[in-house]
Amino acid sequence: MGTILSFLCIILVASILQTSTGFGFSIMATPFLLMLFLPQEAIQINIILSLIISVSLIGKISKDIDFSILKRFIIGSMVGVPFGILIFISINITAFKIGVSILLLIFTLLLILNFRVKPNRIGDFVVGGLSGLLTASIGMPGPPLLLYFTGTDTEKGKLRATTLAFYLFIYFISLITQIILTGTNKLVWESSFYAIPIVFLGLFIGQIIYKWLNQRIFKIFTYILLSFTGIYLLIESLNLQINS
Repeated sequence: MGTILSFLCIILVASILQTSTGFGFSIMATPFLLMLFLPQEAIQINIILSLIISVSLIGKISKDIDFSILKRFIIGSMVGVPFGILIFISINITAFKIGVSILLLIFTLLLILNFRVKPNRIGDFVVGGLSGLLTASIGMPGPPLLLYFTGTDTEKGKLRATTLAFYLFIYFISLITQIILTGTNKLVWESSFYAIPIVFLGLFIGQIIYKWLNQRIFKIFTYILLSFTGIYLLIESLNLQINS
């Protein structure tokens, strides 16, 4: 019962933060899901729910998609996906958790420091490739995209729509590829099914919070949450490695 409640709370908080801050659902959910599920299960649950979120939101903002950037992202991602699948197939649980925790801490630090990269055509392909690799391996396409677009002058609505359209593609491709090559199980689909109402509840609450909560304070809270999660996951993984 405690595991179920923990799972639903994770999904609710991640969904709220998705709408409130613009952070990807997967960035918030994956580290916590790793505490409850095996890596392959946590990744597939995250991808399924992220895919549902993308489908539910894309219709409202599809007119703002920049298809030239989207095309470059997709082409780049098709290079990254096979390498990500190789990582996914050969996952060592402890090493995997350590890798995710370090990635999360680095990503959080770069966000806090307002790290900027100037977008360009070549960068689009590179970022697409990195996102494809990260999606297929750990279900987290967001970090490269968020860091890449931090300093851009492109209209925010266009960036949000283009990124969401790319998520829709890369989540679908990664999920299908994982299922074909490594399979799936009943727990993944049952957990995802039960979480769907919680996802939409979180998106609804997040929209309300976004309208009245000071976004600077909320981002600080998000950074603290991300940092705590990364540190906790790293310490837990290192302890498991030492004890084994």
